[in-house]
Amino acid sequence: MGYKGTLIIQLSLTLFLVACSAVGPDYKPPHFAPPSDWQSKKSRQIRVGKAVDNKILAKWWKVLGDPVLVRLEEEAVKSNLDIKVAVSRVWEARYAIGFEKARLYPTVDSTGSYSRKRSGLLESETDFFDIGFNSSWELDIFRGTRRSVEAAIAKLEAAEANLQDVLVTLTADVALTYISYRTFKARIKVAKDNIRIQRETYELNKSRYEAGLADELIAQQALYNLERTRSLVPTLEIGLEWAKNKLAVLLGKTPREINSFLLSSDEKFPEVPREVVVGIPADVLRRRPDVRRAEKDLHTATALIGVATADLYPRFHLFGTIGLESIHATDLFNWSSRFWEVGPGFTWRIFDAGSIKQNIKIQTERQKQALLNYEKTILKALEEVENALIAFEKEQERRESLLKAVSAAEKSEQLASDRYNAGLVDFVTVLDAQRARQALQDDLVQSNGAVVSNLVRLYRALGGGWENWKGLVRTSD
Repeated sequence: MGYKGTLIIQLSLTLFLVACSAVGPDYKPPHFAPPSDWQSKKSRQIRVGKAVDNKILAKWWKVLGDPVLVRLEEEAVKSNLDIKVAVSRVWEARYAIGFEKARLYPTVDSTGSYSRKRSGLLESETDFFDIGFNSSWELDIFRGTRRSVEAAIAKLEAAEANLQDVLVTLTADVALTYISYRTFKARIKVAKDNIRIQRETYELNKSRYEAGLADELIAQQALYNLERTRSLVPTLEIGLEWAKNKLAVLLGKTPREINSFLLSSDEKFPEVPREVVVGIPADVLRRRPDVRRAEKDLHTATALIGVATADLYPRFHLFGTIGLESIHATDLFNWSSRFWEVGPGFTWRIFDAGSIKQNIKIQTERQKQALLNYEKTILKALEEVENALIAFEKEQERRESLLKAVSAAEKSEQLASDRYNAGLVDFVTVLDAQRARQALQDDLVQSNGAVVSNLVRLYRALGGGWENWKGLVRTSD
C-alpha cells in the first residue's frame, strides 16, 4: 500500500472516530454548594427546617385572606401582557426545535419550467419543457445539527423557566401594588380624621379669640396646624391614584376598568399567617425559576460550542434529481423524456482565515459568561431571601413599638388638652402632642403595610406563584 493509500485510511479512521461522538463539550450541570442555613435571625413565625408546602406556595396570596387580592391575582395571570409575551416566547422556542429537527431529514423540491429559445446560428426557434424533483440530505456525521437541536431544547426549557419567573414577579407586583393602594387609603383616612379633630380645635380657639377670651396667636397656631395636615392629603391622593393605575397595567386594563375590582376593598389590612415555612437554601434554589433559566442558558451556550466546532469538519450529503424534459409538450410525459441524477457529495471549508476557530472561541467565552451569570443568579437569590427574612422580622418589631408609641401619644394629647384647659400649659404643648400623635399614626399605617409587603417579598424570594404555568400554554398548535 502506497503513501497516499495509508494517508486516506488514516484520514478515514480519524473522521470515523470523530463522528462516533458529537463534537464540542458535553453539557454537565454546574456544581454549587449552597449554605446549609440562612444567616438572618428567624422570628417565631419563620420555620426553616420544615419542608415547604408547594401547594401553599403555588398560590401564596390566598393565605392573606383578602378576596379582592385573590381576584386581582387571577385576573392578572389571565390578562397581563408580559405573561402573553412570555407564553409567545415559549411557543417560539417550541417551533425552533421543530425547525432544527427538520434539518436531520431530506428535503425535496419540485421544479418545472417552460422556455422558448432562438438560435441565431441555426436561425430557428425551439420550445423547452421540463418538470422534476430535486432531493438533498445532509448527513449529520459529526452531529453538529444534533447540537443545534440540543441548544433549541435548552432554549425551550429556558423560555418555560422565564414564563415561570414572569409569574413569580407578576403575582408579587400585584400584591405589592395592592398593598400600596390600601396603605395610601389608610393614610388618607388618618389624615382626614386628624383634620376633623384639628378643625374642631381651630374653631373653638377662633370663637374664644372673637369673644376676647383668647389670644389671636393661639387661633393662628391652630389654623396652620390644620392647614398643614390638609396639605398632606393631595400628595397621598397622588400616590393612591398612581398605585391604582399601576394595578391597571398589571391586569392589562385601563385605569377606568380597574375601579370595579377595588370597590369591595375594605379598610382592614390583610393578615400575615402565624407561620411561614422557608425551607433550607438548597430547596429555595431548586424552586426559583430564574436559577433554572440561568442554568438552561448555560446548557444552550455549551451546545452552541458544538455547533461552531462542527464547521471544522466536512459536510456530507446525498443528492438526487429525477424528472422529464422535452422540446415538445406532447412528448413531455413519454418514458424517453426521463432524466435522473444521483450521488454523494461533500463540502469542506479548507481556508477561512481562522473565522471558524474564532467563532469557537466566541461561543466558549459566551459559555463562560453564562456560567458566571448562573453563579450571580444564585447569589442574588440568596441575597433576596436573606433581605426578605430580616425585613419581615424587623418590621414586625418596629410595628410593635409603634403600637405602643401611638397609644402613649393619644394619652399624651389628652393630658395636654386637659392641662391647657386648666391653664397649666400653653397651647404649643397641645399642638406638639397633636402633631406627634398624627405622625405616629401615619408611621403605624405604613408599618402595617410594610409587614404585609415584606411577607410578599419573602414569598417572591422563595419562588412562589409559578406552579400553574402550564395552564397558560396550549397543549397543541
